[in-house]
Amino acid sequence: MSEEFELELEPASAEQVFGAGIGQARDYATNLVLDADLLGLLGPREMPKLWTRHILNSAVVAELLQPGDSVADVGSGAGLPGIPMAIARPDVQFTLIEPMERRANWLQEQARELGLENVTVLRARAEEVRDRKFNVVTARAVSALPKLLRLTVPLLSPGGRLLALKGSKVNDEIAESEPLKKKLKIAEFSVVYTGVQYLAEPTLVAIARLN
Repeated sequence: MSEEFELELEPASAEQVFGAGIGQARDYATNLVLDADLLGLLGPREMPKLWTRHILNSAVVAELLQPGDSVADVGSGAGLPGIPMAIARPDVQFTLIEPMERRANWLQEQARELGLENVTVLRARAEEVRDRKFNVVTARAVSALPKLLRLTVPLLSPGGRLLALKGSKVNDEIAESEPLKKKLKIAEFSVVYTGVQYLAEPTLVAIARLN
């Protein structure tokens, strides 16, 4: 890791977000710093915002989950948002779906080292696991919403939800997705902010709920 970039100090809100899991969150942050460059998980320029832009930004989305939900994190990569959400919500089952072998292996190592018994890792593309169904699918920085919907809706049970972490163009992406509602049996779109009480920049989430 390049030394010209300073690591972000752990924000005070981290303990509030993770509660009893704060130790796991700290270990995950350390492992990201050690392995991110080697595995292409995060660039060195991301390190000054490691906690706020990546770990906490992901973890706060867990407030949208219900106990007992089954969640698929598509294109999990560095485990974002899946691992922070899994640490924050041990009462929810997570399946991290990642096609790249070295990243999938790293995710398996993290689940084992962090003691995340609620995490399973699948080395696969989303298209390859459509025989499995989940209450919730999450995705972060995977693709624009129309393409993401075609990719993820087949993984959802009836009434299930896609939670897509998005940026300022979210309303444009939803507008572009409107023509897909009937074909994909989408009941409604909505946009919410999560982590309002913890983050200076709350996480923007686009939600697509199925019929």
